[in-house]
Amino acid sequence: MKLESIIPNFKANTTEGSFNFYEWQGNSWVVLFSHPADFTPVCTTELGRIAVHAPFFKERNTKLLALSCDKLKDHNDWVADIKSYCQDIPGAFPYPIIADESRELAVMLDMIDEVHKNDPEHAMTVRALYVISPDHRLRLSMTYPMSTGRNVDEILRVLDSLQLVDRVKYVATPANWQKGDHVMVIPSVKDEDLPKLFPKGVSKVTMPSGKVYVRTTKDY
Repeated sequence: MKLESIIPNFKANTTEGSFNFYEWQGNSWVVLFSHPADFTPVCTTELGRIAVHAPFFKERNTKLLALSCDKLKDHNDWVADIKSYCQDIPGAFPYPIIADESRELAVMLDMIDEVHKNDPEHAMTVRALYVISPDHRLRLSMTYPMSTGRNVDEILRVLDSLQLVDRVKYVATPANWQKGDHVMVIPSVKDEDLPKLFPKGVSKVTMPSGKVYVRTTKDY
């Protein structure tokens, strides 16, 4: 899946019943993430920590959706294990898990590695994570091997960045940016337009090259 491509609509069986993806998404952002298998240790920590952070995703108008190639019954049994292990999950488990036993959805969404994608006996989904905007576009992807768990704080950070640049045009977020930090004014903005676009001010950084291309602001 390439950035800005349209996530195709699909039907799925989940731990919260069957749904049509576009109808389920509505006008929300979606974090769709796959994991290699049920009843595995790293995945248990991932799904648990994402569940604990579910209120923070809700604040950002973002729905959570997991995917695995295991059976629906296994998903339901595993959810009980996750809740037992991560005892700080508030209330009911906060998001559905897709049961993709045929692996058709995982292959369609490029969530299985190239070596195993045509081998149903051994194919396991990698740790792929897609951030999908309300217009169904893939805005960000993270792909981790089965051996490495994801960082939930980073998922929230990049979601904040994507939603910010959708709301405030002409800016981008720098390395290690956190909500509230300075942002960068993109190079296509002319200096004469800065007062109109950023009335609270823009700071310019002097470089040895003499080129002025690092311009920062908190006016967002």
